[in-house]
Amino acid sequence: MITIDNRVISDKHPPYVIAEISSNHGGSLDKAIKTICAAKESGADAVKLQTYKPSSMTLDCNEEDFIIRDGLWQGYKLFDLYNEACTPYEWHEKLFDYAKKINLTIFSTPFDNDAVDLLEKLGTPAFKIASFEIIDLSLIKYAALKGKPLLMSTGMASEREIDEAVEVAKKYGTGEIILFHCISSYPALTDDSNINLIKTLKKKYNLEIGLSDHTLDNTAAIAAVSLGATAIEKHFIMNKEIGGPDSSFSIEPKDLSTLKKDTTNSWRALGSGNFLRAPSEEKNKIFRRSLYFVTKMKSGELITNRNIKSIRPGFGLPPKFSEQIINKKRVVRDVEIGDRVEWDILK
Repeated sequence: MITIDNRVISDKHPPYVIAEISSNHGGSLDKAIKTICAAKESGADAVKLQTYKPSSMTLDCNEEDFIIRDGLWQGYKLFDLYNEACTPYEWHEKLFDYAKKINLTIFSTPFDNDAVDLLEKLGTPAFKIASFEIIDLSLIKYAALKGKPLLMSTGMASEREIDEAVEVAKKYGTGEIILFHCISSYPALTDDSNINLIKTLKKKYNLEIGLSDHTLDNTAAIAAVSLGATAIEKHFIMNKEIGGPDSSFSIEPKDLSTLKKDTTNSWRALGSGNFLRAPSEEKNKIFRRSLYFVTKMKSGELITNRNIKSIRPGFGLPPKFSEQIINKKRVVRDVEIGDRVEWDILK
């Protein structure tokens, strides 16, 4: 169990749904604000930014190593991609203030120490470490030292790399950690989701486990909750017509509302895991079998197999007691056809 901005995140609470804005503001502060509003209206528990400058991510370099050769962003120079996608630092205070005004939790993914410092200054309640940065142990250490919950995505990470990240986060932080299972593909294929890894992560690290989901529907998220995920993150856009680097694998408001509903219902369906039956089943006892008198009997008569029968409804004694009753018990009062067989009329 961890707490972010007074919201408890655990398997005793509905899944914590995070709307990731990323670059889905289209370069407009007004659109960024409206996107935060739409996330709130669609049921998100939190909205998340990404905090970086192009120069903190890469070099403005035209060498082959710096050109993306395949995938969604094929042909982009890294610097140009991040220049287009970034959320300007000067927007952050306005976005944080607006989210707080509408009572929506807001935090961000820092990509270097300067970004951590900016977010700390703005009073962020948590830090998110991106999949691509999980190997940056110095960044994890710096963020952990701020004493806030750490959310860490595991896309592309080996088991050893996850071990190292968790070790650093625990050593220098509060121990409040959510590990997000993630497939770093954009969009991700449902067939690649490997949702069963959530059980492995939960068992090995004994932490809250989330899903950072890049698939195009809710199947993986629902499955994740059924296996114990307590937080779900999806990229969110107000309208895909805005375009941008992340728009094709982002969900719109109607989809976010459905995600919130579906994952909450999946969590509700899990129940307590004990053998107590649901109260809603009580009315259907009429369809169970139990023992009833099928002949009239006089007080003192011995019950034989022609006197009682296992039939519906289920309000009499269970059928398993028939062998203890037939030819062994007598009735202590007169009975009618259709009377229940009950212990208090037997001796």
